[in-house]
Amino acid sequence: MKVTIVGAGAVGASCAEYIAIKNFASEVVILDIKEGFAEGKAMDLMQTASLNGFDTKIVGVTGDYSKTANSNVCVITSGIPRKPGMTREELIGINAGIVKMVSTSLLEHSPNTIFIVVSNPMDTMAYLVHKSTGIAKHRIIGMGGALDSARFKYRLAEALGAPISDVDGMVIGGHSDTGMIPLTRMATRNSVPVTEFLSKERLEQVAADTKVGGATLTKLLGTSAWYAPGAAVSSMVQAIACDQKKMFPVSTLLDNQYDLSDISIGVPVILGKNGIEKVVNLELTEAEKAKMQESAAAVKKTNGLLEV
Repeated sequence: MKVTIVGAGAVGASCAEYIAIKNFASEVVILDIKEGFAEGKAMDLMQTASLNGFDTKIVGVTGDYSKTANSNVCVITSGIPRKPGMTREELIGINAGIVKMVSTSLLEHSPNTIFIVVSNPMDTMAYLVHKSTGIAKHRIIGMGGALDSARFKYRLAEALGAPISDVDGMVIGGHSDTGMIPLTRMATRNSVPVTEFLSKERLEQVAADTKVGGATLTKLLGTSAWYAPGAAVSSMVQAIACDQKKMFPVSTLLDNQYDLSDISIGVPVILGKNGIEKVVNLELTEAEKAKMQESAAAVKKTNGLLEV
């Protein structure tokens, strides 16, 4: 299993680290345009191999896409990160050109690869990869929902005063501060609905805190978060590499599912060796359906800014 990560910044390096530590990939290639940057990150990570007990080979390259040849999975993290006060949507002008160039360059050397898109605005960037490459939709996956759901579970565990291993929950919809839909109705603690433990008001606060999870961290850190995004990507890559058939909410191109078409947006899917192997249809309430339509409208508005 060969994995390429484009972008050697904090998110890309975290992806590489978590993938390597899990020891399921034979090689991870980190590619960046900044001279020597990816090589330095790769060398630093390789010097942890004996300490962390992994045998995955990590290679850094500057701009040479031939070194990514025959990658099974390609992760696109490249682009500028958010700054405090900046929305994900405001990144589109810069990041669209980068993502389009990166995805087409990767395909030249790995025509059968599966893409995981991390760059923001993530739903729109995943849609752009569809439009610019024309490859099968099951091979293009937007990471956002997996990350948002991890943040949701963190907030649920915090509210419950419970270990996070007790908690399960999911976020669907767009990967934006206004588009996320934390499904509080379906969230559980050891299979018991969290509504048995938390008031409506407390759950509304959990949902609100989840939706601004990225913005909260950006304000605190001065840039985008990287540990949780890297962990989310590594879990998705592992599900593909090991054919785990695991369920994740991800941004996928819909074709009449959830009453939506021609849009990449977050819904639960089964991930396996072929990428997205099945879209899982949830029975949403009328209120949840309305939120999904609102979220989709916002994503489509952002998509309208693309030049494809």
